[in-house]
Amino acid sequence: MTRPLNIAYSPCPNDTFVFDALAHGRVPDAPELAVTFADIDVTNGMAERGEFDVLKVSYAVLPWVLDDYALLPCGGALGRGCGPLVLTKEQGPAADLAGKTVAVPSERSTAYLLFRLWAAAEVPGGVGEIVVLPFHEIMPAVRDGKVDAGLVIHEARFTYQNYGLVCLADMGEHWELTTGLPIPLGAIIAKRSLGERALRELAAAVRSSVLMAWDDPEASRPYVLEHAQEMDPKVADQHIGLYVNEFTADLGEDGYAAVRGLLTRAAAEGLVPPLGRDALHFV
Repeated sequence: MTRPLNIAYSPCPNDTFVFDALAHGRVPDAPELAVTFADIDVTNGMAERGEFDVLKVSYAVLPWVLDDYALLPCGGALGRGCGPLVLTKEQGPAADLAGKTVAVPSERSTAYLLFRLWAAAEVPGGVGEIVVLPFHEIMPAVRDGKVDAGLVIHEARFTYQNYGLVCLADMGEHWELTTGLPIPLGAIIAKRSLGERALRELAAAVRSSVLMAWDDPEASRPYVLEHAQEMDPKVADQHIGLYVNEFTADLGEDGYAAVRGLLTRAAAEGLVPPLGRDALHFV
């Protein structure tokens, strides 16, 4: 009997929506999964340590893990108009962040990589201290004055005004204006040691899970809301609508161009190791 694949992804609505059918055995002939929920900072660390067969990680962590893991061509999060935001208590120019303390969800996150590329262009002298916090703690920390600004992701796009905060800058907007490419956020990776056949079967199963979720959105709703941390169902729907799109079903030419573009630019700035020529090749 083949053992279940150990997989870790976030409890966020886009991940539970994508993996609902697969995690609950509704995808025919698909591998069985043993699911662990973890924030993106945790899964990034898992990938760097070679833990778990399959992981949802930040695209920014790929240069450190692609020797052991393959990037799946589906299941991840890319898009337009869905980038991370820099939030503050008061509106002002980007230059006001010079020397200030900024909370981020992970120093290996794509959000932080986009932020560093933006800050290099927009914040003379650079920001000050970077503090890593779980993403659900960032907005309260900004509101309460524990940090000067926060870099937020996911459903925070829809809820930050509830904390009395303002959007200083949109990292995705900056990325799209300067590159014309979609924003690469989260990737699905799997151990190369599983073998080519298993990797192909996994990718097909993930794609089928995405299509099944689109065909019957109500089927995934209990799983989504169970893990959505008391999120308003309407916000969960907005979250899914923003982050689950054509790139989730298939990265395609534009998706791969976005990933390579991000990591190539970041490597040129000395922020990540350079990618090997075939590093993004699946199997």
